[in-house]
Amino acid sequence: MILLTGFEPFGGESLNPSWLAVQRAAEILRREGHTVATVELPCVFGDSAKVLGEALREHGPAIVLSVGMAGGRSRLSLERVAINCDDARIPDNRGQRPIDEAVVAGGPAAYFSTLPIKAALRNLQIEGIRAEVSQTAGTYVCNHVFYALMHALASKEGVRGGFVHVPYLPEQLPVDSSLPSMPLESIAQGIAVVIRTSIQTMVDDKFAAGAVH
Repeated sequence: MILLTGFEPFGGESLNPSWLAVQRAAEILRREGHTVATVELPCVFGDSAKVLGEALREHGPAIVLSVGMAGGRSRLSLERVAINCDDARIPDNRGQRPIDEAVVAGGPAAYFSTLPIKAALRNLQIEGIRAEVSQTAGTYVCNHVFYALMHALASKEGVRGGFVHVPYLPEQLPVDSSLPSMPLESIAQGIAVVIRTSIQTMVDDKFAAGAVH
């Protein structure tokens, strides 16, 4: 069982490409014979982690990939690390704006993704889909969910999980915008590549994909 999660719109947007892409990726993977569940998470601190936890209990997945939007990024960002910090620059969809608060009180400072992010990066590059390993998932609801996911999976032997940030869709941007975007089909195909790689790869590749700053 594979669990894919995306988010509802936030920050004044009318749509969230993460949820649209998750649904499309699920269609692709199901056609290939995989069992896939999808869940739309609220863009709300606390509630998002609760809905995710309920989905984990209901579906009992072997692989979990949570997906969120990072407007301004130009490629799929395979997140390496989730940190135990909520520090919201803007309010969430319920008006909450935690500052310097723990995602999980007393939890570890950070968790690493347990998906093969470098093998996935290589396969995405082979498919011609722009991608990168990202060293930060931010401190907003995406990181909140990523950390909550990895904290939950820390006690579940054999279940692997991670997080991917995706760019804007072209239709979200004004015609004259200089911000980068990516078509929905490319994002969905990229998510499917990450899942296929995760199924096939138990030991990640090792090559340089870090950041200088």
